[in-house]
Amino acid sequence: MLLFSAQLLASDLTASIADLESAWASVYYQSDEARQKRAYPELMEKATELVNRYPDAAEPKIWLATIMSTNAAFESSLTALSTLEKAKKLLEEAIGIDPKALDGAAYVTLGTLYYMLPGWPVSFGDDEMAEQLLKASLQINPEGIDANYFYADFLLRQDRAMEAEAFFNKATQAPVRKQQAFADTQLQNEARLALAHAQQRKANTGKNKFQSLFTTAAINTNR
Repeated sequence: MLLFSAQLLASDLTASIADLESAWASVYYQSDEARQKRAYPELMEKATELVNRYPDAAEPKIWLATIMSTNAAFESSLTALSTLEKAKKLLEEAIGIDPKALDGAAYVTLGTLYYMLPGWPVSFGDDEMAEQLLKASLQINPEGIDANYFYADFLLRQDRAMEAEAFFNKATQAPVRKQQAFADTQLQNEARLALAHAQQRKANTGKNKFQSLFTTAAINTNR
């Protein structure tokens, strides 16, 4: 009887998380900001309810942190920074409970916050920590769309276009998860656009290096 109850709870949690993921994706991957502003607080309420119902589960904490992070874009600067600190704490708690939950999603989200946010004294942004967290997510789920896309995005922001290209490419070829088909498809579309951008930046870097070498050679010849 106890085993059956545990299985029922696990099944209920899985279904609730899937519903939350689907609802968030339908709001996040569209351009109606007014709808986003209305929907995120409702989704946060649902995620908070799941956190309270399953306090020892990592998945609800990960999704509450994710929704809080996306909603922060509609908050004032000071409120947003406080919100993101709370999201960070939730993600750290989730990692402490189960680092492999949702294929290492807590590492991806936390790593993304670390490279997108400003550093001390404004916030906790830290590129070195971001890379460590994103690499940890890749160790857990090396073929995952999210893990590859966000590590590639980090590398591109670090002017490491050649490295970024390989991870964007893996993201475009990663298998789409049945339960997250819409979100995965949208992110793969973004990965394709980012891959083209990374390739262009790499080409421009090579061109600039060639021009620099050519200019240096011309100067030396004219001396």
